[in-house]
Amino acid sequence: MKRIRVIIADDHAIVRRGLQLMLAQTDDMEVVGEAENGVQVVQMVREQPPDVVLMDISMPDRNGIDALKMIRKELPRLPVLILSMYPEDQYAVRAMKAGAAGYLTKHGAPEQLIAAIRLVACGKKYVSAAVAEALAHAISSHDGDRPVHERLSDREYQTLCMIASGKTLTQIAESLNLSVKTVSVYRTRLLEKMNLRTSAELTYYGIRNGLAE
Repeated sequence: MKRIRVIIADDHAIVRRGLQLMLAQTDDMEVVGEAENGVQVVQMVREQPPDVVLMDISMPDRNGIDALKMIRKELPRLPVLILSMYPEDQYAVRAMKAGAAGYLTKHGAPEQLIAAIRLVACGKKYVSAAVAEALAHAISSHDGDRPVHERLSDREYQTLCMIASGKTLTQIAESLNLSVKTVSVYRTRLLEKMNLRTSAELTYYGIRNGLAE
């Protein structure tokens, strides 16, 4: 039996170990690599492409969305399954639009993850009921009906979530591998687009809308 070769990308060693043990209990899957950040996973798939990449969104050096876009650009047929702590209404639509083969939360059942890996390995998409609802809402909503944060670019959205979580511009810059000046520009854009005046107001908006990490 040909096994599904999986690369796990998550910045928490305990999570990677747990996922590895889970997949090892199946007869048709094997973990062929582990990455703790976005830069590592991109390098790994370049050197030895797996059958599926199982990746978190929140990682240092290069976050999951950025890594996903790079992988899709270089290996468009390689399925990337996003496994995140964030609920579907926060990142699922953005991940699917960026080319993810599916999106699951870490709160889901192990059986759901196993089924999703098998499905995307066959070239199909895995869309849970919650993700389907989020996608349907995004498609049917006119721009004027959607919350302001849903109309932000991916980088602006990431910056907003981090500001709402209490991170400083320096910490955000380090996390996104950007200069403090660039992050400051994103903050200014956020204030303009959202018609707000201060970082405190951005933080309040983010917390009120459940965007804090």
